[in-house]
Amino acid sequence: MISPRNMLLATLLAMPVTSYAADIQSTLDHAADAVESDVIRWRRDFHQHPELGNREHRTAGIVANHLKSLGIEVTTGIAHTGVVGILKGAKPGPVVALRADMDALPVKEMTGLPFASTAVAEYGGKQVPVMHACGHDAHTAMLMGAASVLAAQRSELSGTVMFIFQPAEESPPPGEEGGAELMLEQGLFDTVKPDAVFGLHVGAGTSGTVTYRSGPAHAASDTFHITLKGRQSHGSMPWFGVDPVTLSGQVVLGLQTIASRRVNLMESPAVISVGTIRGGVRHNIIPSEVTLEGTIRSFYDHQRAAIHADVKQVVEHHAEAVGATADIDIQKGYPALINDRALIARMLPTIKQVVGETGANEGPMVFGSDDFSYFANETPGLFLWLGTTPPGEDPMKSEHNHSPYFDIDEPALSNGVKLLSHLAFVFLAERN
Repeated sequence: MISPRNMLLATLLAMPVTSYAADIQSTLDHAADAVESDVIRWRRDFHQHPELGNREHRTAGIVANHLKSLGIEVTTGIAHTGVVGILKGAKPGPVVALRADMDALPVKEMTGLPFASTAVAEYGGKQVPVMHACGHDAHTAMLMGAASVLAAQRSELSGTVMFIFQPAEESPPPGEEGGAELMLEQGLFDTVKPDAVFGLHVGAGTSGTVTYRSGPAHAASDTFHITLKGRQSHGSMPWFGVDPVTLSGQVVLGLQTIASRRVNLMESPAVISVGTIRGGVRHNIIPSEVTLEGTIRSFYDHQRAAIHADVKQVVEHHAEAVGATADIDIQKGYPALINDRALIARMLPTIKQVVGETGANEGPMVFGSDDFSYFANETPGLFLWLGTTPPGEDPMKSEHNHSPYFDIDEPALSNGVKLLSHLAFVFLAERN
């Protein structure tokens, strides 16, 4: 029989755990609310001064100075302009990483915002307008806010938080390396390897809500370049030549049958799209060559390899059938982004705690790609979407990422800061 004294002692020992958890949750939320104005100010500043991939020097400097002001150990210059902060908690425990991307796009802004970008930079040998048309300004600002929140709780942290501010997510400039892949090649996880990595992306959706996906979430993105070689002739006498123009039409249709007839769409979707067709210089000359460029999107490695083989077979056989030849070059891009199923199951209660039961919803697979996938291939990863569609707009009809009119509802950023802070803190606490 348990004595009344022991029962009381057991009750008292149990109370601090429940009270502590509630207190910390409230503390994190209040801290996120306190930095909301800073986050919005940072976001607007980055938005007004966007920088292309591998050129995020100003952005990286602001990030590094902020992290240093919080007493966080900072390393700069990773993958050209990447910044990494290491926050060591007062208690021993695992390591968790939080990632934000910093680069903008060669897009001319048309939003009319008071802090709209008028920046111009060199890209591909040309001067181009630059805009944060994908929300990376918001990602950087939210992670800076989360750094403020978590640094203030250093004494309660059970482990280490790695803050990854990544350059060139939108791919580095032509002829350069960059992004998550280069950060890893340069040893990002060699000294301190996280036990999990979290990422957050703004986009279409009811403001402040979260979309998640267990398992395959974002597609692998590959690029193909095809050169069809025929024989030039006069347009009035095509029988004296081999016409690569008509062949290109057959190839385009043939490529579409790969996704519609060869891929098991019951297992996973796939897309093959031709984006450019170039050939010829004059209306009455059948050219000797036509080039096609396009993209392949898939979710599984075996499916990816099969599609690559099918593309080569279809193109080569179509060319052979008309007496032409074909050169096919397929370049692998970002791998598919696979959210760790066990990790999302463990963290879903935390996500719902931040945004509410109805504020978190599982979404479909997305054919867009993100190089967060490289991090998630190294350690269990979880990538989430934060809805930021301005109030009064239909998320399905509003301007989406990469549009020159893309904008966000800034109050949603507070939920982003809370999500990153809670996910890191809870992961460390539960794993300790």
